[in-house]
Amino acid sequence: MQYFLGIDIGTYESKGVLTDKEGDVIASATHPHKMLVPEPGWAEHRPEEDWWNDFVKITKKILKASKINPDDISCIATSAIGPCMLPVSYEGDPLMNAVLYGVDTRAEKEIRELNEELGEEKILQNCGNALTSQSVGPKILWLKKNCPEIYKKAHKILSSTSYLVQKLTGESVIDHYTAANFTPLYDIKSLKWTDALTKNIIEVERLPKLNWTTEIAGYVSKAASNETGLATGTPVTVGTIDAAAEAISVGVCGAGDMMMMYGSTIFIIQVTNEKIIDGRLWYAPWLFKDLHGSMAGLATSGTLTHWFRDNFAKEIPKDKAFEILAAEASQSPPGSKGLIVLPYFSGERTPIHDPKARGAIFGLDLTHNRGDIFRAFLEGIAMGTAQVFETYEAIGQKPKKVMAVGGGTKNNIWMQATSDFSKIDQVVSEKSTGASYGNAFLAALAVGAVSQRDITRWNPALSKIKTQHSALHAEKNKLFRQLYESSKEIAHAVAGSA
Repeated sequence: MQYFLGIDIGTYESKGVLTDKEGDVIASATHPHKMLVPEPGWAEHRPEEDWWNDFVKITKKILKASKINPDDISCIATSAIGPCMLPVSYEGDPLMNAVLYGVDTRAEKEIRELNEELGEEKILQNCGNALTSQSVGPKILWLKKNCPEIYKKAHKILSSTSYLVQKLTGESVIDHYTAANFTPLYDIKSLKWTDALTKNIIEVERLPKLNWTTEIAGYVSKAASNETGLATGTPVTVGTIDAAAEAISVGVCGAGDMMMMYGSTIFIIQVTNEKIIDGRLWYAPWLFKDLHGSMAGLATSGTLTHWFRDNFAKEIPKDKAFEILAAEASQSPPGSKGLIVLPYFSGERTPIHDPKARGAIFGLDLTHNRGDIFRAFLEGIAMGTAQVFETYEAIGQKPKKVMAVGGGTKNNIWMQATSDFSKIDQVVSEKSTGASYGNAFLAALAVGAVSQRDITRWNPALSKIKTQHSALHAEKNKLFRQLYESSKEIAHAVAGSA
């Protein structure tokens, strides 16, 4: 028998699955962890505790539950949140907590400095991306300026998946899809690291080796085998960011296919035949040669629902809270009785790229209840998502097919609101396991057990959410944008005084 292990490290939880070559899940496991916010605008994980220990615990649970011989695992593929910034020593040990993806906005000053030094248009044309809170380059520069001793000791700057692969194999590698987020250090024309724009950030020799996602990075070392129970010598792929693996899991294969991931953040990936270079979106080479990815993402989505639950539903047991909140929200009509929520509780990413944006609940009166407000939160996220879809349509890249995945797909109000405000239909696949399942497929692909199109056999379509866009949704979208624009200066002033 051939088996494939896929493990994904998320913002709040790690997941793993073991599949056979037909895509049937033999065993699965999860493990929670926390996102640390030591200062406003910062977001961190502890690499050893939150990434590697999760990997070890999940692997052991899966091996125990499946009762298979570890020698029968043909390949392992990993993914994790990203892009992250983690300096490690020569021995591969973390030198600090990992700085997370676009929800961490600490390098705002460095972004301004680099834009002034290099020119925004030059960065965009060379790197395919504008400098935003998603970019790793400014965060490395932040490290250099604020933690010079750590910067000097750093043998390599890794991302989250790179760290896992290094722990497993001893190899320091990164896939092109992840590397494209290291703006301005990655050249989208040559597909190589470069310091052509600036030598002020870091020497490119201190960045991981570039490879494609399904290339074999190395093999499970004896030390990793002793910790995990995996067989020494098992192939390990280069891996990728969680959102890309999640897209693979639901059948994002060719140009025009789009994934809508309902997770801690909303993250969107559309595969295209050509490079889409637009400062409002993100660009990266796709996981496979000659295809491209056009990405977008909100800053807070599932994170915002957790925040609401933890602050306004403390009396409800956590395992039942979202079900009860959704039931209360269903009693509120579309439009949430006039409420508008700006979901910018950690600033905002695409398409407005405003790290100083702030959240707001607008239109409250004494008739509103918790269900109205929770529905308004979901609709606020949906209206932020609608702005992204309008951006894709404006540049002539309206998707042919939108596939939804992630924990938020269990919330029918959120899903329907997204379709209604964004004027799109969404397809839900049979399996909603997510990135870990996509990783198992990528592991199978890496060793030739499947072809790319086999994912539609592994995970066929199950249902469709159809848009019911109306004049109400159009008017609320308009008011949503007006509220942001009219309160932007106040939000920036508040952010500056925090």
